[in-house]
Amino acid sequence: MALKRKLRYGMVGGGQGAFIGAVHRMAANLDGQIELVAGCFSSDPENSRVTGGQLFLNPARIYASYTEMAEREAALPEGERVDFVVIVTPNFLHAPVATTFLKNGFHVICDKPMTLNLKEAKALRAIVRQSGKIFALTHNYTGYPMVKKARELVRNGKFGKILKTVTEYPQGWLLDRLETNGHKQAAWRGDPKRTGATCCVGDIGTHAENLGRYITGLEIESLCADFTTFIPGRKLEDDANLLLRYKGGAKGVLHCSQISCGEENNLNIRVYGTKVLLAWHQEHPNELKFQAKGEPAKILRRGNSYVGDVTKKFTRLPFGHPEAFIEAFANIYLEAVAAIRANIAGKRGGKFDFPTIDDGVYGMAFIETALKSANLNAKWTKFVAS
Repeated sequence: MALKRKLRYGMVGGGQGAFIGAVHRMAANLDGQIELVAGCFSSDPENSRVTGGQLFLNPARIYASYTEMAEREAALPEGERVDFVVIVTPNFLHAPVATTFLKNGFHVICDKPMTLNLKEAKALRAIVRQSGKIFALTHNYTGYPMVKKARELVRNGKFGKILKTVTEYPQGWLLDRLETNGHKQAAWRGDPKRTGATCCVGDIGTHAENLGRYITGLEIESLCADFTTFIPGRKLEDDANLLLRYKGGAKGVLHCSQISCGEENNLNIRVYGTKVLLAWHQEHPNELKFQAKGEPAKILRRGNSYVGDVTKKFTRLPFGHPEAFIEAFANIYLEAVAAIRANIAGKRGGKFDFPTIDDGVYGMAFIETALKSANLNAKWTKFVAS
């Protein structure tokens, strides 16, 4: 039986001074399908209380710890408790928070990278499978309509054989050593205990890898990674360059950097096939370049009738009215919430387009393999994701 109400969610993390938590809340609210009713927004109970108050939550549903939140929400009647939890904490808390809520019977939407390391990722995958609950990972760039169009073109055989991918994600915000100047986002990303064994690759390199795999379907066979820490005193890498060998013979170049002067958030991808070139830039997300061999380039634009039904499903506005970052995030929520609704209604299976626990494990295997290669002075290293 279909669930005829909004889904209720709680949030862990995303308090004052955080960035991505507010983005999640805006995206989750966009389509009017869900509502925030509870939260533990910080490890500082006062921060959590103030944040919850600013969001007009019932004070009884603002918690001092995530364990208290999971236990007390689980004890509420079924018609009152949250349906799922959103995790927007630093990386080291992703696995313990997700585990706690899954074991208390809640679905989970989690920010990336999924866990602190691959061992945690595999353990969490086992818990998700055992729980029967929905787990979604917010690789939000896969939510853009024209990324979905790119994927459709590749999967429909328009490319012939894919020969090469080039994926770049340059930023410049860590060109200064912000982690020593009270910058909250830089501080935890630069701390191995909170972010894991990598900074740049874990933070944005995983987005680049996931975007390439989402569009092309290619699986990595082996890789060669060169990590550099350009800023003196920084504990983790702030720049990485990788060569990829894919199963089936295609090759890839992946570059990510957080010290590229002048860059903002310039994620982009080019896919070269025997028949077609495809190119997409995140800073100009409503356009997709498509150029067949021997023909002029075409610029496909979101919102037009020619993009097809798959892309239209994830488009909210008519052409000429740009959609971007929040809407892409919202598309992850749109599909994850549809899956959660189906699960609550007792329906198993179904096709939903959002990153899953398996994507999270693959991403952590990517980080671990890249780190291993870099520590071996950029030696080619076999990729194993299972």
